This record gives sequence, C-alpha cells and structure tokens, in this order.
Amino acid sequence: MAAPLTKAQIRLLPVTPYEDLRAELRSGDLLFCSGSYLFSGLIQKFTRSVWSHVGVLYVDEQLDRVFVLESETGIGVRLVPVSKYLRDYHGRRKPYRGEIVIARVAPGLDDAQVKKAVSRGMDLLTKPYDNFEILRIAVRIALRISRGARDRKYICSELVDECFRAAHVRFKRNDNYISPDDIWRDDIVVVRQRVL
Repeated sequence: MAAPLTKAQIRLLPVTPYEDLRAELRSGDLLFCSGSYLFSGLIQKFTRSVWSHVGVLYVDEQLDRVFVLESETGIGVRLVPVSKYLRDYHGRRKPYRGEIVIARVAPGLDDAQVKKAVSRGMDLLTKPYDNFEILRIAVRIALRISRGARDRKYICSELVDECFRAAHVRFKRNDNYISPDDIWRDDIVVVRQRVL
C-alpha cells in the first residue's frame, strides 16, 4: 500500500528527472498527480486527499514513446506523451503545476494483463470526461448514497479502475465512488518515484 502523504511529504520524496526514469517505466504503471489548479483543489477537498488525478502509462516500444492514458477535464479520455505532459501541459508551454509520482501495481502485471488493461483504455479513447461527477461524488459522500446507473463518461479514477478491471485487477473502492486516493491507498500499489 502506498502510504497517505501530505503535499509537503510528496515534495520530500526523491526526484528523478523524467529522462533518467523513462527506461524503467512500464505499461500499466500509474501516474498520480497532486495539482495546484482550482479544479485539482476541489477534487482534493471532496476526496480528502492530496491526489487530484491518476492515469495509466502506456509504453510503445515501436514508437519509442511513453504515454499517459487519462480522462481529463473538458477533454475526456485521451492518450498524451508523458514528455509533453511534463513540459507543455494543456499546450500552455508550461509544465504541469503540481507534483507527479509514479507507482506500480505489485507484484506486477503480466503481459496479458497489461494488454487487456491498455486495450480497454484504448477502446475508451474520446469518451467524455464526466464534468459533474465530482459534484455528484460530494453529494453521495454527504448523503451516503451509492451511484446510480453507470454512464459512458469517466473521471480519471473511474477510467483507471475500468482499465485494470479488464485485466482482472480490482482496486478497493468506496461503495459510492473510486478516487485517485482509493487507488493510491490500495495494498497492491507501490510507490516508484517522484518525477520532474
């Protein structure tokens, strides 16, 4: 299990430049973000966590590229190069504003599981982001009610959960929702490295 952290504790984790860590990354690794954006703060507040985002890494050896498969606010499910994510977030020519930590599911996914997880994510490319799900989560937490019928929109943690479910990996989750922190705190998640 990845231990709960504060933002200050995240900043104390050893940092590895992306270029030095890139060769060690594997498809199926998890990318956790603790953002310093307004929407990130709302997610952190509602989920009572430092984590505001999670995605799944996909390493394409033929292209020699590392991508993050994620569901992003206002965009939906997308695949973006990690190098661009770190240096040119949302095309603003600025890096992601916040902390980024790489984690891995232990003991690790076999090749068939990685293929199933990533393939499921690829099937969901262009599905919309569920812009109102964070608000609905807050209401469900306050009223202690469960989610109704599943729609075809995703917040980041729902996407990651669905990808891993396709690989027969189950994260522990709340009855009402799954947040980046639920994935982070799962017994099978092991912290790898903070990345710049």
